[in-house]
Amino acid sequence: MKHKVKLTVIDKKLYPELQKEYCADPNSGDCPCYNVGDEFIFERDERNDHFCQGGLNTLVKTTANPDTVAGGPRKPHCSEAWDAISRYIYAGLQSGLIMKGWMREENTIICCCSDGTRPVIFKIERIDEAD
Repeated sequence: MKHKVKLTVIDKKLYPELQKEYCADPNSGDCPCYNVGDEFIFERDERNDHFCQGGLNTLVKTTANPDTVAGGPRKPHCSEAWDAISRYIYAGLQSGLIMKGWMREENTIICCCSDGTRPVIFKIERIDEAD
């Protein structure tokens, strides 16, 4: 059995009142690294090791210029996002259960980055394929 992990950006939030109160740039806006609907596929095998490359070149779908999206051909995933998602991606690539007992499906989790003024919300799914 081969395991891949699909990462999808399902939402982006913005808290302008927090940015105005706490950020150096009070008009920072929403996250510039990801777009709702962006999709990424992670593989870890003899040809690819997307995990050890910080997700570089895992982007498979976007409405933006791929060169400007984290996980595209030029930018690894944002460090705030990577800190939140990497443990689940690793577990999925190693055939592990991502969130048994919490999510309806044990191969799926919803999580977000830790940017408190503009978090990005991700869906992470383990994909099982026959060799």
